[in-house]
Amino acid sequence: MRISVFGLGYVGSVTSACLANDGHTVIGVDVADVKVNLINNSRAPIIETGLNALIDTAVKSGTLRATTDAAEAIAQTDIAMICVGTPSKNNGDLNTDHLQQTCTQIGSVLASRIDYFTIVIRSTVLPGTISNLVIPTLEQASGKRAGVDFGVGNNPEFLREGTAVHDYYNPAKTVIGGIDARTTDSIASLYRHLQAPLIVTDMHTAELVKYADNVWHAVKVAFANEIGVIAKSVNVDSHQVMNIFCQDTKLNLSPYYLKPGFAFGGSCLPKDLRALNYCARSRDLTLPLLSSVLPSNALHIERGIAAILATQKQRIGILGFSFKAGTDDLRESPMVQVIETLIGKGKTLQLYDHSVNLASLVGANKNYILERIPHISRLMVETIETILEQAEVVVIGNHDPAFAEILPRLKPSQQVIDLVRITDSPATPGQYHGLCW
Repeated sequence: MRISVFGLGYVGSVTSACLANDGHTVIGVDVADVKVNLINNSRAPIIETGLNALIDTAVKSGTLRATTDAAEAIAQTDIAMICVGTPSKNNGDLNTDHLQQTCTQIGSVLASRIDYFTIVIRSTVLPGTISNLVIPTLEQASGKRAGVDFGVGNNPEFLREGTAVHDYYNPAKTVIGGIDARTTDSIASLYRHLQAPLIVTDMHTAELVKYADNVWHAVKVAFANEIGVIAKSVNVDSHQVMNIFCQDTKLNLSPYYLKPGFAFGGSCLPKDLRALNYCARSRDLTLPLLSSVLPSNALHIERGIAAILATQKQRIGILGFSFKAGTDDLRESPMVQVIETLIGKGKTLQLYDHSVNLASLVGANKNYILERIPHISRLMVETIETILEQAEVVVIGNHDPAFAEILPRLKPSQQVIDLVRITDSPATPGQYHGLCW
C-alpha cells in the first residue's frame, strides 16, 4: 500500500519505519527540514531502540522517503496517517492547531482527486475531535463529503518511548475506528500480520480507549507509589508487597472491578480504605489518590440517586439491595444509602432481594437490619412480581441474574434505572436508563 505519514516526531517516525519495513511504500511529511533530511539520509530523528536500523534499511530499499511537500505526498499515496502532536494548552485542553492545519492541507489536495482516499488519525485526540474538527475541516477544504468521497478513521497508537519498535510489532491490541467498513478494512489490512486482537469499533470509542489506557497506567504508578509511601513509614519492603500483589491475576491484574457500574460497598473495602487513610494521616503522609477513592465512591452513589429522582415518579421499586448479588450482607451497601435518601424525599418504596430474607438472617446481618435500618425491613416484599405490579420506576441495584429477565415484562409506562448494567440489551430507549452507559 502507498502511505503518507504526517508528522515525523515520535509516533510518526516509528510508524513510518515499521510500515516501510513491512513492505509498504511510505512518504513521511513534516514541516521541519531537519527531520526530513535526517530520514532521507537514513537516520532517525529521535532516539529509539532499533529505529535507526529500520530507517536505514527502508531508505536504501526505496520503501521510505521524506518530504516537506504535503501535496506531493498526497498525490503519490492512497492513505494518509496523521501523527502530528496534540500538546496541552495551559488550561489542560488539547492544542489541535497542528491537526487542523494538517487536515486543511490534506483537504485542499483532495479537492482535485477523483479516487477514494483514506485519512487515518493516529494522533491522540479526545472523543469527538474527529467528528467535530477533523471531518468538518477536511470537508470544507476539499469540498467533498466524508464517507462518500474519502474515508476517515482512527487508529490510536499504544507505543512506549524506549520500546516503541518492539511495541509496534508486539501490541496487546490493535484498535481501529472508522466512518465506514471500506475505511476500517483498509486500515486493518496494515496490521493483520500482527499476533494481537484486532478490534474494530466506532471512532468515539477508539478515541477514548487511548485515554483509558494512559490514565490507567498513570493511576497504577500513583497507586504503587502511595502504597510504597505507607510501606516505608511502617518499615515494610514496598517492592515485596507489590510483587506479592501482582501475583494475583484473578482479581488484582484482571478485568475484575474494571467495568463501569455502581458504587462499591460491603464490610471490607470501605473499612479498609478508611483504616489505611487513617494510618497515612497519623504519620503525616499525604496520599491524594487513596484519599480520593471514598469521596469518588460517594459521588457515584449521588449520581444514582439523582438519576432516580430525575424521573419525578413517586412509586419506586428496588430490585437488589445487598451490596452485591449472592450475599445477604447489607453493611455499607450503597443501595441502603439510596433507599434511605429516597425515604427522606418522601418516595413510596418496595424492596426485593432474594438473598435478603429477614426470617432466615442470623448474626451480624440480622442485627444490622434490626438495629440500624429497621425501617427498611418493613418495605421488603416477597416477589419480583409485586415490584412490577406497583412500581412506576424499577431500580436494579445488584447483579442478580433474575433481574435481567424483567426488562421485557415492563409496562410501557414504567421506567428502569439500571445501576449495574444488568444487560447489554436494554429495553426500549427512553424506558431504560443506565447510570454511566
